[in-house]
Amino acid sequence: MLEADIVIVGAGAAGLSLAHRLPTAAEHRAAPSVALVDPPAGPLRAPRRTWCFWETGAGRFDPAVTASWVWLRVRDRHGAAVRRHIAPVRYKMIRSDDFEALVAGDLRQAPRVRRVEAAVDTVAVLPDGRAEVRATDAAGAPVRLRGRWVFDSRPPPRPPAARTRLLQHFRGWFVRASRPVFDPEVVDLMDFRTPQPARGLSFGYVLPTGRRTALVEYTEFGPAPLTAEAYDAALEHYTRRVLGIGDARVLSTEQGVIPMTDAVFPRRIAGSVFRIGAAGGATRAATGYTFAAVQRQSEAVARAVRAGRAPVPPPPHPARARMMDAVLLRALDTGRIDGPDFFFRLFERVPARLLLRFLDGDTRLYEDLAVGVRTPVLPMLRTAAELPWLPRRPAP
Repeated sequence: MLEADIVIVGAGAAGLSLAHRLPTAAEHRAAPSVALVDPPAGPLRAPRRTWCFWETGAGRFDPAVTASWVWLRVRDRHGAAVRRHIAPVRYKMIRSDDFEALVAGDLRQAPRVRRVEAAVDTVAVLPDGRAEVRATDAAGAPVRLRGRWVFDSRPPPRPPAARTRLLQHFRGWFVRASRPVFDPEVVDLMDFRTPQPARGLSFGYVLPTGRRTALVEYTEFGPAPLTAEAYDAALEHYTRRVLGIGDARVLSTEQGVIPMTDAVFPRRIAGSVFRIGAAGGATRAATGYTFAAVQRQSEAVARAVRAGRAPVPPPPHPARARMMDAVLLRALDTGRIDGPDFFFRLFERVPARLLLRFLDGDTRLYEDLAVGVRTPVLPMLRTAAELPWLPRRPAP
């Protein structure tokens, strides 16, 4: 039996970010003992992935940043482009391997943090208010951990009930071109010169890391993922016919699915057990961005530990932002708004810094209204009026 003040289940972005903050969270108090539980190498481990976010100035994880940019570009179906300078904000990319290596190196210097390789089976609250985590190690032996608080970053066994469910699903190629074809100063955030699906939308996404190298992704917002062959065909079309990069070598691939839903994700499972990260609602429903909200949530938990309070994770996004996301998702899903035109016009008409603050949920009501009047007002108002009457249904 391993005893700890705090047990963190899962060593992805949420689990590692929280563990990274806790060794110094107590300041004048004794640092809490932390057990970080991650599955052994195998199918339960998350695949390699890339996280992107915007941030002003130096950041906690800058040593792991692969590249960053101050120019963002969005293209419509016909190639018209809106290019925005976002300084002093920078758009940053971190690859999960680099992030994990950075955090692991720091945690090795934290004597109160212990890492445990085991696949978690159950988490239960004990009569004394603590929680017990039961797991199985790589050899099949049982592992038991007890903690005052448990933070679980695993996806819930069943998604919460929702009015709208879409998926942001994508596949990306890290490519090296035979000639200099990329502009390393500019990210193509949404390039709608892709064949649009019957439902939802699609776009290309280009993160250049040099004149010849980039991560190129094909992304859809829609009801279901594609086959690997369909993604590759879409990427082949986008890289060769749309971008015209010519001969290029695929160095590696990544693929993922991000839920886009107005479901309410409970952050407290039981008295001393909490969900964090995407499992705790950190994914922004209308965009799929998660990493920045994970950092805000982790910092809030660390502050609560520092103050000796119950470390209940706060809502990752303000209530007004969640409401606006619900309206947008419903409007997209019903086809009341044209997705490519909506996002292009948003970047075209809203000042860049205001838009980024809006997407972070860091705007005031009058600023939200200033953004709202630059969207298709009547379809959005109709959707907002019907939402309260729509039932939340469980996932099929």
